[in-house]
Amino acid sequence: MIKATIEQIAKFAGGTMNSRAAEIKTNVIKGVSIDTRTIEEGNVFIPFKGENADGHRFIDMAFSKGAGVTLSERDEENADYPVIHVADGLEALQNIAEAYLKIVDPAVIAVTGSNGKTTTKDMLECVLSSKFKVQKTQGNFNNEIGMPLTILQLEEDTEISILEMGMDRMGDINFLSRMAEPDVAVITSVGESHIEMLGSRENIARAKYEIVDHLKGDGTFIYSKDYPLLEAIVQKDTAYDIHTAGMLDSNDCTISKVTEDDNGTHFTFKNVQFDIPQLGIHNALNASLAVMAGEALGVSPKEAAENLAQLEVTSMRMERVTHPSGTLIVNDAYNASKASMISAVDTVGRMSHKSKILVLADILELGDYKQELHEDVAHFINEGKYQFTKIYTFGDGAEYIHNVLTAEEKEHTSSMEELKTKVQQHFNEDTVILLKGSRGMAVERVIDDI
Repeated sequence: MIKATIEQIAKFAGGTMNSRAAEIKTNVIKGVSIDTRTIEEGNVFIPFKGENADGHRFIDMAFSKGAGVTLSERDEENADYPVIHVADGLEALQNIAEAYLKIVDPAVIAVTGSNGKTTTKDMLECVLSSKFKVQKTQGNFNNEIGMPLTILQLEEDTEISILEMGMDRMGDINFLSRMAEPDVAVITSVGESHIEMLGSRENIARAKYEIVDHLKGDGTFIYSKDYPLLEAIVQKDTAYDIHTAGMLDSNDCTISKVTEDDNGTHFTFKNVQFDIPQLGIHNALNASLAVMAGEALGVSPKEAAENLAQLEVTSMRMERVTHPSGTLIVNDAYNASKASMISAVDTVGRMSHKSKILVLADILELGDYKQELHEDVAHFINEGKYQFTKIYTFGDGAEYIHNVLTAEEKEHTSSMEELKTKVQQHFNEDTVILLKGSRGMAVERVIDDI
């Protein structure tokens, strides 16, 4: 994590020291905190002013817990603790992170996408860590606050920083790209996530494409032509290299011979056999993008395949949990979009288990598209060749799925307790249960007690 003197922090932040900070300006601080509940000895404390709370109220507490210095938007010249005065705490945090990233100077891989960015981030780490010291975004620290905090956690000898970039609206990814100046930029997918804010799928594609706005001229951009809305806007005459991968033959490199079983997903890419312990054809695409990024940084596809065989991904991403009864639970409840829900349903549908149970909760943040996109999931199930033993839905949005489903074995549940009771009645050998919904639905609660 960042280690710097108080004077250096003031310079990075674009702030001025009060008299107490100036007296101890050569003191070295270590790390940054925006939360007194997790602050550590010697941290810089950065209080934010929000609509409902003002972090400046906790400055005294920060020092009682060992803070080395605080930033402040208030006049603290006469305070008896060291203060760096800044005009805006968030902007100062971002400035410090931008300066520190230049000091560490790792190769930066930026990853965004409507679906799959966290799994792809995990895959990138797996591909690269056998050859480099790699640090990645933890959890969902992928916005204008989280990404600077991720950067400030980098060890000074980090060789590759994998930065996940999230967004809510147009311009968000452009801002994060400017801060990171990536060497490699990866777009995993273009779906309907955040359509409530952006208004159309075309705008989502444009917002994701901002990731290349500050890509280095000698860098590499990696995406899939499987997403036509993205392909329609990608500029081909660029200083940086462009590589594509996917199922369509129009990609530079195609994924072929995809199969799935209880051990994971198997496919061929770049004439190499890949066996990854994650379910889902979509994960073959995520892996292929990670392989291409690894290749851009000197890791061969063969070495990538060996590494990916040992892949561990963040929980609740097509995570397999085996109940003592023998039931296989596929927990894909971290988040959801129409595309990821259809993909998860498709994966479970193709599994060989005798009994297949779907538990589908709301896809959130769809705005005016809420009914249409939930109904699209139902149409996919209706038109598919898979037989499901039971389909449970939970939530206002998922009720649209229930209403359109033609299968008789369907049931809409009104409470989590009801859902738990009904799902657990199916626990027995040769049964697979899919849990899928947006993060706000927390559908993984179905298995909390088992």
